[in-house]
Amino acid sequence: MNASSSAPPAPVTPSRDFTRLWAALAALLFLPAAAAAGVLTLASERASRCVTYGEQCASGLPGWLFDWGAGIGAVALLIAVAAPDVRIRRAALAVQVLAECTALLVIVSYA
Repeated sequence: MNASSSAPPAPVTPSRDFTRLWAALAALLFLPAAAAAGVLTLASERASRCVTYGEQCASGLPGWLFDWGAGIGAVALLIAVAAPDVRIRRAALAVQVLAECTALLVIVSYA
């Protein structure tokens, strides 16, 4: 008999999952990123001329896209924090980051 074949397999140590931490960090950094995007947008020549003189005011992406992006990001944050399964948390984190990037893109589109 072979003694090595009767040995039990080595226990698998679970890897630490940081998706909840990354989701909270992405949510906390969204507000400063939105403020920075707004300042950069107002610093552009076209946007500052629009605010100052009312000239060259071009519409950016629709405002409902920002609303949906921020709303989906908030719902995805709740799912990423509360979901028991790692796969669901990772998918929710990806959706959250993409939704927040969409909302930031709407702000920058007014530049």
